[in-house]
Amino acid sequence: MNDLILLNEAARAAGDIAKHYFKKNPKVWDKGGTAGPVTEADLEVDRMLSSDLRLARPGYGWLSEETEDTTDRLSKESVFIVDPIDGTRSFIAGTPHWAHSLAVAKSGFIQAAAVYMPMLDFMFTATIGGGAYLNGLPIMVSARSETPGSNILSSKVNFQEEFWPGGFPDLKRSFRSSLAYRLCLVATGDFDGMLTLRPTWEWDVAAGCLIVSEAGGLATDQTGAKPVFNSTMRQLNGIVACNSNIHFGLMAGLT
Repeated sequence: MNDLILLNEAARAAGDIAKHYFKKNPKVWDKGGTAGPVTEADLEVDRMLSSDLRLARPGYGWLSEETEDTTDRLSKESVFIVDPIDGTRSFIAGTPHWAHSLAVAKSGFIQAAAVYMPMLDFMFTATIGGGAYLNGLPIMVSARSETPGSNILSSKVNFQEEFWPGGFPDLKRSFRSSLAYRLCLVATGDFDGMLTLRPTWEWDVAAGCLIVSEAGGLATDQTGAKPVFNSTMRQLNGIVACNSNIHFGLMAGLT
């Protein structure tokens, strides 16, 4: 079984667990600081993924939002990077825009990715050099050529002028809770791009970055650098994802 099939099957199994708790008043805890909430569904999905994926690939490292991190993964060439439920606030609120985000990184770069949205039955997948797909059908980023007027998925704070020393390029803003889902909506061309300009946890974007890239787009940090995963800090310097034309315009404003 190759890594993509493994991720696909694990993501669907995660969906079966999460749906058992969805809209059934799951237990919720606040992780403190800016970490946000976690539910009993997040924790059960994490336990299943950790057990099943690590059993299937005992030589791979492990990085998950809901597993206590160790330095062991830093010595591994290949690493699972997992968010058991991305968009936990949406899950708690009973809206369908949450996802299971699973990826495999090798030497810092994502090789295989699956983002599954159980309540919508959307399975986004990609492999390096193999294209990006939604439920088995190829997907492609927006063909829009002009940055001004682009519809960008982002939180409000990223549109503040202080982040745009080169000038804000008159963007339209939309929002979805899950960063993984935002990236996938860029990959399908439903939105022109997405950006987040604060430190970004690797597990939120690892799978989605490859899906955007394989759909013909660019997914970089906010300086335009290609993201490198499985870092000591577990964070990236923001993410900007869109087609190459819009990316050029966004970089002109951000740098």
